[in-house]
Amino acid sequence: MRTHAINVSSWEVLQRLLTPENALVIEVMLQTGLRVSDVLTLRSEQLRKGQRFTVLESKTGKGKRIYIGKDLYFRLLAQCGKKYVFPGARSEDCPRTRQAVWADVKRASKAMRIPLNVGTHSARKSYACAEYKRSGALSDVQRKLNHSSLETTVLYLLDVFEGFGA
Repeated sequence: MRTHAINVSSWEVLQRLLTPENALVIEVMLQTGLRVSDVLTLRSEQLRKGQRFTVLESKTGKGKRIYIGKDLYFRLLAQCGKKYVFPGARSEDCPRTRQAVWADVKRASKAMRIPLNVGTHSARKSYACAEYKRSGALSDVQRKLNHSSLETTVLYLLDVFEGFGA
């Protein structure tokens, strides 16, 4: 079953129901379009270099230059661990797990009675929908998501065309 994008106002409410750390993970995803696994493996040293840095995407192996807005940047710095921006619950040597974030998002979306399948990947899809609405160009969204094919990008945007997306 595919996950769906949800609109910005729904994300704002949903984030209030998440743990503060998980809400920050989702906020980074919505601002950058990164996958949850890439957000969770961000190193504290990367973040401390400044608001703009390059992330090596784990799924594709491609580099992606990202920018974190000032407000979010300082909130991330305030909570980051020694090694990872989002340290694990059991050990600072490991990042928070994507399963922990996913479970929190599922719990919050169920509490909100959202009739769509919402998960962590929904944030990436919502980012894609917002970028498409902003630029109107599929190729821009494809480039920002680092997709190899335009077809993959179109699948992300189905929610816009079906009326659910950002």
